[in-house]
Amino acid sequence: MAYHGVLIPEAIAATNIDSLNRSVYSVSASSIDNGMIFSCTTKVTTSGSGNEVFNIVAPATGSLVDLWMAYSGEEIIITAAKYKGIDPDPRNFFNETGKVFSAYKPRVGDIILLTAPSLTGTANDYAVAANGAYQLTWSATPTGATLCYKKLGTKYISLATGAIDNQRVDAYELECIIA
Repeated sequence: MAYHGVLIPEAIAATNIDSLNRSVYSVSASSIDNGMIFSCTTKVTTSGSGNEVFNIVAPATGSLVDLWMAYSGEEIIITAAKYKGIDPDPRNFFNETGKVFSAYKPRVGDIILLTAPSLTGTANDYAVAANGAYQLTWSATPTGATLCYKKLGTKYISLATGAIDNQRVDAYELECIIA
């Protein structure tokens, strides 16, 4: 089974600052996992909801800074019947295409815990924004003109799976060094 990314904000500037939090909307063909990054392009009103939100697009060369990161509550919704809270595993959560979800603006000094599905490539010392990618990409060196996180270490997230098994998932502790 393919799992989705899990983001745990250990210490982020956006915690109590409204201007660093937004409601966003994805019209792309794929779902957005927590911890994925994007640009907020234009402010729109979603049809019928009355909510003002921002459209998102994948980061592009020339604008790989000033990005936003998906982070919304991990209450899984069984879509066919709209039941909430049945699945306790946060790895099964994703932000559906066409649905409004939350995002925050990373700031230098933010520390997050992120699982592998929200990252691409082989684990290295840095995770950076890349052209056309919603996922952070592992890199051996920081790049000056892109959103960049430094890997502080590897930790784990404990999950309540309800099974007698290893209920730990590896996650990377990352600190934002270029926003």
